Amino acid sequence: MILIIAEKPSLARNIAAGIGNLARRDGYLEGEGYIVSWAFGHLFSLCDIEHYDPSPSEDNRWVMDNLPCFPNNFEFELRRDHDKKVDSGVVRQFGILRDLCSREDVDSIVNAGDADREGEIIVRLCINKACEENPRIKDKPKYRLWLPDQTPKTVAAALKDMKSEDEYDSLANEGFARTYIDWLYGVNLTRYATLKTGTLLRVGRVIVPIVKAIYDRDMAIKNFVPGVYLAISSKEKTGGEEIELVSKKRFEDNERQKAENLCAQYNAAGAIVSAVKNKKDKLSAGKLYSLSKLQNYLGKKYKMPMEKSLSIVQKLYEEGYLTYPRTNSEYMATAEKSKVKSIIESCKKVGYPVIFKDSKTIFDDSKIESHSAITPTYKIPDKNKLSTDEQTVYGAVMRRFVAVFCEQECVVSRTEITVDVGDLEKFTLKGTVILEPGWTKYDDSTVKDKVLPKLVKGDKVNIDFKPVEKTTSPPKHYTIETLNNYLKNPFKEDKAAAKERLENEDHDESQFDDAEDYRAIFEGLELGTEATRTGIIDNAKKSGYISLKKDVYTILPDGEFLIESLSHMGISMDKYKTAELGKALKSVFRAKMSVDESVELAKNEIKEVFDNERDVLRSAGNTGFYGDVVGPCPLCGKDVVQRGKFYGCSGYKDGCKFTFRTYICSKPISIQNASKLLREGRTDVISGFISPKTQKSFDAMLKLEDGKAVFEFEKTKRTQTREVPPQFEDIGYGLCPICGKTVIKGKTSYGCSGWKDGCEYRRAFEDAQGSLPEGALKHQISL
Repeated sequence: MILIIAEKPSLARNIAAGIGNLARRDGYLEGEGYIVSWAFGHLFSLCDIEHYDPSPSEDNRWVMDNLPCFPNNFEFELRRDHDKKVDSGVVRQFGILRDLCSREDVDSIVNAGDADREGEIIVRLCINKACEENPRIKDKPKYRLWLPDQTPKTVAAALKDMKSEDEYDSLANEGFARTYIDWLYGVNLTRYATLKTGTLLRVGRVIVPIVKAIYDRDMAIKNFVPGVYLAISSKEKTGGEEIELVSKKRFEDNERQKAENLCAQYNAAGAIVSAVKNKKDKLSAGKLYSLSKLQNYLGKKYKMPMEKSLSIVQKLYEEGYLTYPRTNSEYMATAEKSKVKSIIESCKKVGYPVIFKDSKTIFDDSKIESHSAITPTYKIPDKNKLSTDEQTVYGAVMRRFVAVFCEQECVVSRTEITVDVGDLEKFTLKGTVILEPGWTKYDDSTVKDKVLPKLVKGDKVNIDFKPVEKTTSPPKHYTIETLNNYLKNPFKEDKAAAKERLENEDHDESQFDDAEDYRAIFEGLELGTEATRTGIIDNAKKSGYISLKKDVYTILPDGEFLIESLSHMGISMDKYKTAELGKALKSVFRAKMSVDESVELAKNEIKEVFDNERDVLRSAGNTGFYGDVVGPCPLCGKDVVQRGKFYGCSGYKDGCKFTFRTYICSKPISIQNASKLLREGRTDVISGFISPKTQKSFDAMLKLEDGKAVFEFEKTKRTQTREVPPQFEDIGYGLCPICGKTVIKGKTSYGCSGWKDGCEYRRAFEDAQGSLPEGALKHQISL
């Protein structure tokens, strides 16, 4: 008998359907020389810290005493529920698997986990644990069943072409390395950050850089200061049709005279059509879908969250209608051409005009790591059996497949007109008209008809160039599409503007050179993977760190607290470190690095956090650690301590309610200023408060008044004069009255040369009593 262990019951049923008529048993199916059983996803998980180093607390609370924890050998145990109790169903199913592996008539065992690194180790762990309890199992041959889809034909063919499990050792090693590294980061740093802040902070190798990306973008939007610039453009009619010409040149707001002078030169030079090109062209369809590209489309068009679209794609895969979903490729393997031909025949039967095409833009082994693009299978579902959302997802995949293999070409007429403004600048106008819609009848296209004026070479174009005042725009919030694209290649130059321009010029996104994206994927530079990214983003949402409304992500207060707290604690988990570990995992997969070597990289990063714990600089924005004593309570005299999101009196159990927040108007109140407030009744001047109403920045002190921390603005009006020592008279504009560094001259003001270190001293030219000479002896600054 051949024992097949599937990752989950649904896969076991599909495998059984590919074998034949199997009888139902208690926890497995049997017949035709096969036994098919299953796990429930992960039956085993890594043991917690207390397994290696018990907590010294009586109630087993998290403590700093057993951190960091670096096990010599990582150990697994049967999965526990939320109450830390071993799940009875898990115990029972593993017992069935162990007994089946031990059966005398079972002479070989097949790993039928999902076709990825996670599925590889899920079933391996079951077999390995069974071997620990019965060493005789080790001698039985082990094989791997690799399924690109779950149709009966594919199962039957794969069963005849199984390879030894040893050939997937590198994939298993990558899976174990990823599991160990994520445990080291998640367990050690989550506990450390939680104990330091008093707030549960979920710190993970991938979740933190994802939340930080959204945080950084939202902070850039929040702190954006619009800038004004001048563009020069002409919008005049020629032959009754308006022609707009926009120069690539732009000017600063204070360069209006230069802009007007250039406009005058352009207008004097005149404009002539120097070339007109017309040609018929074929417009290519988009590429087949990877998971993230499919999620991008569904999120953008239907506002479908990533976790929902993945759930539906997974269900359609398990029902045999779609191929394996967690793929990062938009290409097919050359070995799959015969399979594609069978899908095409099924599509023809339901009325789609498709033909087989053998093209490098479709079949390219160099763009496939483990799995080909998502496509329909030969098994076409009855639409009446699919829910509305399932029809939406399946329809998107089917329409893209039909577009790629459509026998009807999309034919367009492209027009390009070049207008010369003297020898000063060339302007290009592009237009497209769809002559034959072809595949666009089945799949969405970004190309819209754009008709250009009827001009011929030598025609004069009327122009009247003028300076046009424009305002710079803030960055845009991340959407499902833009965040996904960023996470796939976080080091890629932002090409959104270029893409938009090309789309306006009637190019399709399939024409973008994607070599850079695939190089990043194969090198492990992604943040997360197609298999994990959706779940991690969903966890960030459930943890209250980020919000998704329609298809726009924004940071939430708890997300701000997470990122800022980690920064204050000296924990840097940016995209660079995450990508380095991702590269290490790929090296494990390619057998260029051992599992232990990759784990050692993570240990060293974590050690650095704990080694620097006592040396973390208390910067101007550092709010200290949970439990730090700040000073005496002004109401009862007991200690005020740091409580994560607020400073509060330790006598709260006795009724004292004195508190004030660690962040006020988006500004962290440092532990130094909090201590000064309690001991002296007033802080130093704090710069950078943000008004919640106007979003404008302001400076103020905090003072104690009637047992509360309140703003004080009156003191900020006094001025202080600082004499500059004679020895500094000849090296610039004197010394900064705040930090003592040299004052330098900028474009619009005098300012401190220590601005990179956080000094905010500025003095506008007009406020500096005329022009400050070099060696100025005095400066005044608002307190």
